[in-house]
Amino acid sequence: MRKTMIGAWMVVLLAADAGVAGAQELYVYPAKNQTDQQMAGDKEECHTWAVKETGVDPEKLAAEAAKSPATGESSSGAGSGLKGAGLGAARGAMSGDAAGGAVRGVGIGRLVHAVKARRQMEEEHQASVQDHQQRQTQLQGYDRAFGACLTGRGYSVR
Repeated sequence: MRKTMIGAWMVVLLAADAGVAGAQELYVYPAKNQTDQQMAGDKEECHTWAVKETGVDPEKLAAEAAKSPATGESSSGAGSGLKGAGLGAARGAMSGDAAGGAVRGVGIGRLVHAVKARRQMEEEHQASVQDHQQRQTQLQGYDRAFGACLTGRGYSVR
């Protein structure tokens, strides 16, 4: 289960990094023979303008995406098994078979733990997918603003 959770987070982080890189995939051509120095200055000014207009800074989004903590329990379920054993032993003692109740309780405790861990993992995955989609939308807005600024300055942007 731990490997599955780590693998899922690696996929999410890689997808987030790919989404953040989307803001840097614009191709800019100096349509009015602007120099490289002029183009660099215009890109810097357009970046600043696009951040002000959209409230989105791709560099900060990338840093936030990289910081997203992978929350999740890494326990093996042993604690849940012991709790289940205790409850099972208590129930079994009432019916005269404490040991049998403890054994059944271990299995039930681990099963409950596995179900809860699976549900938590699915909820975390859904939240990370929604975060990724939100970042994508924000980056698309930034890209449009950045491209509009450069187009207004005489560049061809794709």
